[in-house]
Amino acid sequence: MADPLPPLGPLLFFAMVAETGSLTGAAARLNVTQPAVSRRLRELERALGVALVHRGANALRLTEAGARYAEAVAASFGTLRAATAALTANPDGPFRIRAYATWAMRWLIPRLPGFYRRHPDIEVQVSVSNAPDVDFLRDRVDAAIRTAPVPPIASVVQLQRVEVAPFAHPAAVRGQGRGAGRGQGREAAAPLAGLTLLGSSVRPRHWDIWRAAHPEVAGLAAAPLLFDGTSLAIQAALEGLGAVITPPSFVEEEVRRRRLRRLAPGAVATGDSYWLLLPPGPPSRRAAAFRDWLLEEAGGRRR
Repeated sequence: MADPLPPLGPLLFFAMVAETGSLTGAAARLNVTQPAVSRRLRELERALGVALVHRGANALRLTEAGARYAEAVAASFGTLRAATAALTANPDGPFRIRAYATWAMRWLIPRLPGFYRRHPDIEVQVSVSNAPDVDFLRDRVDAAIRTAPVPPIASVVQLQRVEVAPFAHPAAVRGQGRGAGRGQGREAAAPLAGLTLLGSSVRPRHWDIWRAAHPEVAGLAAAPLLFDGTSLAIQAALEGLGAVITPPSFVEEEVRRRRLRRLAPGAVATGDSYWLLLPPGPPSRRAAAFRDWLLEEAGGRRR
């Protein structure tokens, strides 16, 4: 009896086409040319005797049979990745997490001493990246932090919503403005008019989101000055160059030391959340310990 197992090389190419939605995306993921992806895809279709994709002049989409097959293939590769990760994991090595630079520097690392006090046997190794996706085998990481409005993968834990507020060095704030919510324990509003707006090119819409939530605030600069990361924008605010839009948790220490001043009460939700991404399957002991500690620190909830 013939073995029904398909050719695994072309199957991987098909999986990448289904995952990325294009030959170009699959070629980039596999580090090959687009014609090479197309050839391997046709090879798989010939082996199966089934058309998996509709080919148009400028687009490619899965057939009905191809879409059903793609779901099974993705699940199979997910199982294989999880099994390989478990096989190659080094329980004596560091627990490797990949995150955004600012989140790692200003949120995670200041809290890590508390994790070590609770779990002195687990060493955490932090790397930074703005890449939107993560491949746990390729990237050799045990967990990752991403922001997205919805869960970016199936094996994910929601940590907290991304909320932002404006801050500036006290010396940069011109005038006192009228108090907002005085007598109710809320912070006094300070004028933003005349201040350069500082932000991150990674999150360029945060000032627009804040403006939309505060239509009563007038006199704002037309466009923010964007830096290559929120950390740089925060540093610019510390130097008195303007007002930065950032999650309040990133500048807790600077506010406490009065190096930055909050310019409006409350914070505005951006529509994104911070997510902890883990490999498919049951979490390892170290992953579960890190997940539970993060949830406690973030005040988040488990999906």
